[in-house]
Amino acid sequence: MKVKYTTIAVADMDESIKFYTGVMGLEIDKQFNPRPGLNITFMKGEGESIIELIENVENPEKPGLIAFGMEVEDMNTTVKELKSKGAKFTLEPIQTPAEILAFLEDPNGVRIALIQH
Repeated sequence: MKVKYTTIAVADMDESIKFYTGVMGLEIDKQFNPRPGLNITFMKGEGESIIELIENVENPEKPGLIAFGMEVEDMNTTVKELKSKGAKFTLEPIQTPAEILAFLEDPNGVRIALIQH
């Protein structure tokens, strides 16, 4: 599996974008709002990994690392293998317009997204 992205809950999207562009030298890859009050910005630097910033205005999470995503070649095979090792999935594989996603959690509650493009 290849690390694809890291998700960070942010308290202020504009301030976070200024930091990641102005200080860290990343660029905005894409932005969207899946529903009112939920703002998502993908930041990209060198390489393939991205940082996903999430601002939930209506129900803010404590700022900080909440998830990371790993790209897999074959979702069904990977899920079966991880379950055989005791992994507990919080979201079974679903098809989105661009990919197949599944979520599991580590012992600390960090969400791990599996992504098959």
